[in-house]
Amino acid sequence: MGRVRRWLRVLRADLCTLRVDPLPPSVWVRWLAHGVVCLTALGITLGGTAALQDGGDLGFRLAFTLAAAQGGATVLALWRPIPAWWLSIGGTVVGAVALHGEVTVPDGSGFTWPWTVSGIVAHLFVLLLVGLRVPTRVSAEVLAITALVTYVLQGLWGASHYQSTGVVAVCLSAVVVVLGTALRGRREARAELGRQTTLTAEERARRTLLEERSRIARELHDVVAHHMSVISIQAQVAPHLVENPSEELRENLDGIRQNALEALTELRRVLGVLRAEHPDAVHESADPATGTAPHAPQPTLDRLDALVENTRAAGLSVRVDVQGVRRPLPSGVELSAYRIVQEALSNVLRHAPGATVRVSLVHYRHGVDVRIVNSRPTHSVAVSPGAGHGLLGMRERAAMLGGTLRAGPRPDGGYEVAAYLPTAPPGAPDQVSESKDGTA
Repeated sequence: MGRVRRWLRVLRADLCTLRVDPLPPSVWVRWLAHGVVCLTALGITLGGTAALQDGGDLGFRLAFTLAAAQGGATVLALWRPIPAWWLSIGGTVVGAVALHGEVTVPDGSGFTWPWTVSGIVAHLFVLLLVGLRVPTRVSAEVLAITALVTYVLQGLWGASHYQSTGVVAVCLSAVVVVLGTALRGRREARAELGRQTTLTAEERARRTLLEERSRIARELHDVVAHHMSVISIQAQVAPHLVENPSEELRENLDGIRQNALEALTELRRVLGVLRAEHPDAVHESADPATGTAPHAPQPTLDRLDALVENTRAAGLSVRVDVQGVRRPLPSGVELSAYRIVQEALSNVLRHAPGATVRVSLVHYRHGVDVRIVNSRPTHSVAVSPGAGHGLLGMRERAAMLGGTLRAGPRPDGGYEVAAYLPTAPPGAPDQVSESKDGTA
């Protein structure tokens, strides 16, 4: 009993409605469909009136009313398909009742009943528009009620001396409903494909934005954070390089150091925001050769001496060892090698005060090996907030080029960063053989 009640509630919600459901918007095709339906409605009204008067012996007023109801249902179905179906099926029932007395006498044996020809045409148009715009479940309910009404009129009630149209009407109605449902499914599939295409484009744009944010965060960390760290260290060391520095000098240098530390704190907050989306993912660059946008600054290993001198000025002891034949490297390898050395030296300044550093570059035929090794720090330093992004940036750069990077503490208490950056495609024979000796 409960299941029947639920089914009746669903049926009432589907069919007892006056909701507007117009045809999908288009340009001239939409108005063409409207014109065809209106012309069909006019033909149904005129033809149905004449047929009901001549063959059914109905008066003009009743015949015109029934024919106008069936023709009007086809026009109403353009905007309100379910009410139009009710109007069509109601007109058919009223017409069948009005004609029942006429088709029971011998002189009415040639008239179609319970569906007239104009009624069948009107109902097929209505069912087609219903199938085009309502869910499949509702279309099936409409078809089932149409068949049930036809069975009650012709099978249970019946008449004599008439041409039966019930089976033809039901079969044609089923074909039209299936056709309308198929066309509706095709239209919905195309609309869904368009939505998926839009979502794919939006996701691609979002991924591009995240990649750009990650690149900006990496460049900010590599460039700005490094120089601000050097400024902070220099401001801290400067008073010890001057005999009897004045109080004003100490205050100014303390102010410089404090401002540098505050700038680093704010920079870490900005980097945290930029790296909030997938911080552990390796992002592919739009330019696989460089790893940066075309107009981004791209320092190379030719500027390594200036970087080392700048770090030495901050009080860090740095030794550089270059082995192998220096060959022209792809811009992406040059940039990544420079950034790895820069970030490693910056980390030593922040986390290993007093340590000595050895920077080693070994050039191979198909790659370059970069190693930065520092000794044990002379005294401890507080943990810096936001630490770990520098190592992440170095790993991203190495992975982007198909290389490897290892970073970790050494047995003597120091720290080592070692990376191998290939210049040939991954898997090249020479690269594989050389990486056995040159990779970290």
